[in-house]
Amino acid sequence: MSGNEARDLQARINAGIPLSAAMGYRVAVLGDHDIRVEAPLAPNVNVHGTGFAGSLYALGILTAWGLCTHLLGRAGLDADLVVAKATIRYRAPVRGDIVCHAALDADAARDYLQRLEQNGRARILVTVAVGDGPEARIDAEMHARLS
Repeated sequence: MSGNEARDLQARINAGIPLSAAMGYRVAVLGDHDIRVEAPLAPNVNVHGTGFAGSLYALGILTAWGLCTHLLGRAGLDADLVVAKATIRYRAPVRGDIVCHAALDADAARDYLQRLEQNGRARILVTVAVGDGPEARIDAEMHARLS
């Protein structure tokens, strides 16, 4: 994957969701079926000096959205993409910079894109790990509808 694709995706997200820039959202790694996003702790800190729960959730959702947006773009599909449903489980405080990682099985990604092409809409579950523990886990059901 080229660094240009990661920079383009980050620029698209920062332009469309200005809060992402204020949070320090950065696409660190972008692969065919995976993404790693980073953000500094300082603008996302809570009163305890750890990662603010709302920031962890927002960064995780942006990670899932970014990965699906990347898949759609590489497939040449113009679709509206939204989070249909998401849950988060906080397991431990995030004490340093925030790192979110999501990966999709290649077969699941292919099936998702095929369903979208055939039916005009499709859903896929994206699991996002926040931190190495992970300190939090997000299960985001992403819904796409062809434009």
